[in-house]
Amino acid sequence: MGLLKLRIFLFILYILLHCGSAESSNKEREVIELEGGPEDVAWVVQLSDLHFSVHHPERALSFSKIVGPTLAMINPSFVFITGDLTDGKSKDLLTMKQDEEEWLEYQKVLEDVIKRSGLKKNVFYDLRGNHDTFGVPAIGGSFDFYSKYSINGQLKRSGLVNSVTIQTGERNIQFVGFDGVTSLGLRGPTNLFGHTTDQLLDEISSELSVLDSQPAKPVIKIAYGHFPLSFSAASHSGRTLKDTFLMHNLSAYICGHLHTRFGKNLKRHHESNQHPLYSKHVLQLNGHGSLPNYSRSCSDGATEFKEFWEWEMGDWRKSRAMRILAIDRGWISFVDIDFRLEAKNVIVLPTFPLDSRFTLERSFHKCKMDSLYLNSIRALVFSSSPVVSVVARIYDSRPGNLISVLETPMKRSEDASSRGNLYTCPWNFKAFEDPSPDRFLLQIEAVDIGGRSTLTELRPFSVGGLRARLSWNWKEFMVMGCQWEALYYPILWSFYLLTLPILVFPKAIFIYFRKQYTYKNLVGNKGLVTCVAWILSELYNLPLVWFSIIVYLFYLILCPWLSGQVFTEGGERGYMTYRGWVLRFSESEKLHFHGFPDIMVVVIPHLYFVVLPTIIVIGALVAERAIFQDHLRAISAKKEDDYLVKNNVSAPTSGRKKTLTVLHRRWIRKMLLLMSLAICWKHFLNCRALIKAYAMNPFIHFPIYSMSIPLLLAYTIYKTSRAE
Repeated sequence: MGLLKLRIFLFILYILLHCGSAESSNKEREVIELEGGPEDVAWVVQLSDLHFSVHHPERALSFSKIVGPTLAMINPSFVFITGDLTDGKSKDLLTMKQDEEEWLEYQKVLEDVIKRSGLKKNVFYDLRGNHDTFGVPAIGGSFDFYSKYSINGQLKRSGLVNSVTIQTGERNIQFVGFDGVTSLGLRGPTNLFGHTTDQLLDEISSELSVLDSQPAKPVIKIAYGHFPLSFSAASHSGRTLKDTFLMHNLSAYICGHLHTRFGKNLKRHHESNQHPLYSKHVLQLNGHGSLPNYSRSCSDGATEFKEFWEWEMGDWRKSRAMRILAIDRGWISFVDIDFRLEAKNVIVLPTFPLDSRFTLERSFHKCKMDSLYLNSIRALVFSSSPVVSVVARIYDSRPGNLISVLETPMKRSEDASSRGNLYTCPWNFKAFEDPSPDRFLLQIEAVDIGGRSTLTELRPFSVGGLRARLSWNWKEFMVMGCQWEALYYPILWSFYLLTLPILVFPKAIFIYFRKQYTYKNLVGNKGLVTCVAWILSELYNLPLVWFSIIVYLFYLILCPWLSGQVFTEGGERGYMTYRGWVLRFSESEKLHFHGFPDIMVVVIPHLYFVVLPTIIVIGALVAERAIFQDHLRAISAKKEDDYLVKNNVSAPTSGRKKTLTVLHRRWIRKMLLLMSLAICWKHFLNCRALIKAYAMNPFIHFPIYSMSIPLLLAYTIYKTSRAE
């Protein structure tokens, strides 16, 4: 009997320990089952880059006024706030560190929004952005206000990865969010990139594979984070978020960070088979990627081709943007709403046919297509007042102007326990099959009981799933098409490959061959090589200037640039090199660099917009002096005409007089002096920003960085002021 009791006790203990372990391992994972209609349709809301600031209270006021009632109208399953909850900047935007008052305001506003929306607190998920980590030395420390005041912090969602799953009768819709900020929150501006670790990628991978063991029920996987992939650094082993997403058949990655200052078309298609026009790791020249391959047969398999969309959204800070993302029978669509002018009484989100600019090839694979899914136009309509009519219109753009080819009323899907209003109407989808993915355009109009009309944008669609071209302007390409971590070192070393060989190799050649180039050589033998050789020859006549440039270039590679206060308050100072920040130094320890590649925002502008122009202006100054000396010699000898003939120089008398006037008054030099002032002003602004950002004294904490360029220009101007 005693043995039986012992066995029962051990069994109960095993169950309790097992359940406790399971609960602990799943504490960052939540599952909800959709109830009510519309069937197999779910939608969520994304907000990003709120930047609540003590200097701009209108951001929080408008958020509280607009977002609460709008969420009550939309009734989403989840609300994701993807980073930069607070601003963390001084009024002049130069000092970047945490301000507890901003976090108190964020907590108060979110509580008000939750109350006015009628949603439960646990449906809100807020991630940290880089602004939320300015100057935070450690998670859980005294300046980690995110852990104290955010929704995730209050609900004890302490993990770096959070997973929520919506279950419909037909499929699972999984959302995996992750915290990609740097482990040490440096003060800005060298806190710009997302930083992934191998551990973080393993956790993301683990979450994305949780539902793979249920093959009978399809899974739609969507990730959300703060940083676009172009501003996300690889892990120490070289693994990337993109590779992880592709490996697990992600459908979409939604993020923020870039606001709308670079454009509204910050969308990017990622795929496993790389197009020859762009590199996997460095550049992508187009947003839509390569053209889909619709020639593959059913035997090829629908899962071999891996792809996902990256959709960066606008900010609340200035654009007052909100995104509604819907999953209708496995197809993903979204609408971005602009609240800058006013709150919206009616919001319309077309869910089918899909916007052809943002389709996935696997969504239209012929082996998986069900023609019943194509038989109706569908749209979600969210309204604060009763809607009296919804009309779908299709336009044909082929003639060169829009021609209406279909106009049909839509009916609401009746459901007494509906979570939202889905409107549908039948159509003959085969009539709109066309090899052009943007020939036909869909627009839906909703009219409420007050007679107010709401029109959606004209959306191109393709019944066969053809993808329309998504073009970037140059700013959009710069922030979305360039993988900046991979480009940092090539840009850096390109500068040195451009400057050092040009400055050093000719010096060695001139010494070895004992050759000297003069202005007469240039006049007699015009050419780029001769011109450069002559300018360098003149520069070598000022050996201190040339030697100072070389020493300064090597200093920037071998020595610290500056020393600054990298955390919010107190703590040790760090020093910055081109490889990153070093926070502590010990001869017995290996140096650890932090903030890479974030420090490129200091390194690259200084090299290309200060140092390189300085070298060019110095070369121009010594060249101008040489020309002026030659001009003076010609005048002093009173053999101007003989001089011109001797050097095969011929010009009209009036043109020659103008040239001589320019030389005599040294107008070119005056222009170069203005350029020198512009360089010094640019350098001064950079130094001022660094002084404010890291609490530095330019004469103590970065004297060589701050003083070398102005002193070098001043000395060169002095030495070239008079012709010898």
